[in-house]
Amino acid sequence: MTDPKKRRYMYMSLAVFSAISMSLILFFILFRLQGIGDALRSVSDILAPFVYGGVVAYLLRPLCNTYESFFTDVFPKKLKRTANSMAVGLSLVTGILVVYALIIMIAPQLYESILSLWHSLPDKINQFLTWATAIFGEDEELLHLFNTSYQALYTELEAWAQNTLVPYITNIVSVAGSSVMKILNFLYDLLIGLIVAVYLLGSRKKFARQSVLLVRSTLKPKWADMFLEEVAFIDRMFGGFIDGKILDSAIIGVLCYIGCLIFKFPNPLLIAAIVGITNVIPFFGPFIGAIPSTFLILIEDPIKALWFVLFVLVLQQLDGNIIGPTILGDRTGLSSFWVLFTIILCGGLWGIVGMIIAVPFFAVIYDTIKKFVRRGLFKKGQIELWQQYKADYPDEEPKKK
Repeated sequence: MTDPKKRRYMYMSLAVFSAISMSLILFFILFRLQGIGDALRSVSDILAPFVYGGVVAYLLRPLCNTYESFFTDVFPKKLKRTANSMAVGLSLVTGILVVYALIIMIAPQLYESILSLWHSLPDKINQFLTWATAIFGEDEELLHLFNTSYQALYTELEAWAQNTLVPYITNIVSVAGSSVMKILNFLYDLLIGLIVAVYLLGSRKKFARQSVLLVRSTLKPKWADMFLEEVAFIDRMFGGFIDGKILDSAIIGVLCYIGCLIFKFPNPLLIAAIVGITNVIPFFGPFIGAIPSTFLILIEDPIKALWFVLFVLVLQQLDGNIIGPTILGDRTGLSSFWVLFTIILCGGLWGIVGMIIAVPFFAVIYDTIKKFVRRGLFKKGQIELWQQYKADYPDEEPKKK
């Protein structure tokens, strides 16, 4: 056997060597941070097609699985081998057609609505002031407030158009060459990404089996089961939440458009697009979409603006109590406080994308911390504390759909 003193000295030497090595690595990272960032950006630019392809494949995977199950049940045995290939092709074509249809149907009308609104904005504001004068004409202070606000708003818009919009358009024209190259590069990456998505969808089951084999070959059975269970939870949380939220927002957009047509609100397609798109953002989405939509109706007809606010409140109650729970269920298990906290935090860090992924992202972190707490309590023999916690909060666990 090895001498205990020599073994202790060997461990101390290894510890000192590890500490010095980590210090040198940390020193290198801190003083070469800009170079490391540039290298990471270069790598991310190179791998951009794979990122786009991975996102497309992940979003189309449920549709691809549905098509494959249908083809497997319908096709005879000789053709069942082609079910996966046909499902991949049909799911990709379906996704492209949906995006193309949305662009063709919405983009021209949105452009016309925005253009006509911009040209008619001064007249609409004058009509609003005329209405306000007729209603509140006897209140001189309120009328003065309307006139002052109108002049300030018009001055600000004119100054913004001259000082910001015109130079911005001029700058766009001056850098049109580089902008065209960026657009072409993006389209090239997107095209390669679609090809990558085809390969990922076609080999999704093979990649899943290879990943399971890799995990089980490197980890003990207990840890492998825990790791695979956590990966399945992350997939269920992100995939189910994002896909369900997109479907929920599409339904809300269609219902809003129908409601705008029934109540004859102005610019129905523009308003429905704003409400539907912003509804993808949890918690703040309805407010973000309702504010500009209400303003668009307010300058057209103030009374209809009030009715629109009531309509949006009813629509969001319908979404929050019926449509949303039916599609999403209680997937996250997060309280309203943590939803608000994580959306503000992730929105500040990563913008709109952060606000969209904030809830499933924090739900995974919350679930992981909860498992560590439960494991620690069980190890210390304080099972009754966990049982009491579950008795006090029985509805916290997310429900699987």
